[in-house]
Amino acid sequence: MPPIRSVRNRKPPPDGFDDIEDTLLDFGNKMKDAENASNEGKSRKQSLWPIFRVTHERSRYIYDLYYEKEAISRKLYDYLLANGYADKNLIAKWKKQGYERLCCLTCIQTKETNFNSTCICRVPRENMKDEGAVECVNCGCHGCSSGD
Repeated sequence: MPPIRSVRNRKPPPDGFDDIEDTLLDFGNKMKDAENASNEGKSRKQSLWPIFRVTHERSRYIYDLYYEKEAISRKLYDYLLANGYADKNLIAKWKKQGYERLCCLTCIQTKETNFNSTCICRVPRENMKDEGAVECVNCGCHGCSSGD
């Protein structure tokens, strides 16, 4: 049997966590609502779209707090990444040029596409021949190319 974790063994969160805890709880509630939403009439991938959106919003919130606004410390940022409050692989991509607006990691994985290329939402809108709405099959994104 695995050992039972005690509340006393956990390290307390770093300073500044109290300031963003309410927002993180709101994201947690949104995630629960997305997980418990009805999936009637939707494909398997479409039922995951709300979960991808909440994960993206929560990760972007933490990314903006640390890199854009510089409102949280490095220690708190590392704590949030280590405890799964943000997707560290997605944030790592956001730091690279051309991936600043990336919606999810499945859009850049070439293994899951028909022609071993990235998702249609990664194509800049200027390069699209038709003016129809583009919607990603994987996450429901309407376009996450950087536009550079």
